[in-house]
Amino acid sequence: MEGRVLALREENGKVHLIKIEDREIKVRGVGRINPSRDLKDAQPGGKISLGQKEFLVLKPRLRELTEGMHRRAQIITPKDASLLTSMLGITSGDRVLELGFGSAGLTLHLANVVGKNGLLTAVELREEHAEVGLENVALATSSWEGFPEFHLVEGDAYDSATADAAGLISDNFDAISIDLPEPWRAIPHFSNLLTVGGRLSCYCPVTSQLESCWNACEEAGLEVEWAGERIDRVWTKASKGGVRPGNNPMGHTAFILIAMKLN
Repeated sequence: MEGRVLALREENGKVHLIKIEDREIKVRGVGRINPSRDLKDAQPGGKISLGQKEFLVLKPRLRELTEGMHRRAQIITPKDASLLTSMLGITSGDRVLELGFGSAGLTLHLANVVGKNGLLTAVELREEHAEVGLENVALATSSWEGFPEFHLVEGDAYDSATADAAGLISDNFDAISIDLPEPWRAIPHFSNLLTVGGRLSCYCPVTSQLESCWNACEEAGLEVEWAGERIDRVWTKASKGGVRPGNNPMGHTAFILIAMKLN
């Protein structure tokens, strides 16, 4: 079916997202293909050969979309995205504002939660980042029947005029996520768009950013509920039996702050 998206998974786990359309495209590691012609018989759960490689055909769920998405800006990984969606208290039908759209890594996680009855608004200053993010949103929209209403506001999140533009889409939001180099500078402009009982998050790679966000939240009348980090520890199967911690380091990605509007 023209327009649908398929996920092709290599044996090594690498995922390619392919939209079925009648034109020639280049697939890294495979070469040039015409999806409409070369994938006409491909069905989720089956296998297909392209060039010298065999692929497992999958329905593109959230995991496949985040692994196969185009990237330009660094994305918030599933490790932190799952924590953010949970700690922000987001549920189906909510209105969510995202400051720092980037490649739309977090956007897909937010969209998966708020669903078709929700509203998702993103703010991005850099056109080259927004272009990639919109490509990924388009792939997700073609893959999911329940993608929420989506709006992109192009502007500087440190400018009150951008907050005014977001306020024209919705005068209040159930949650606001901030992933910017200086998140604390956006808080005074956008905190008034947060509904009472709503939560705001800041994504901070270093502790000095965390402290600045904490202070800005308190100055804006928000109550900091939680601040911390999540660290993964991957385990592997040992060659002589049993399981053991993997050799990958328990790497730090960012500190996360959650603040709530009480009045």
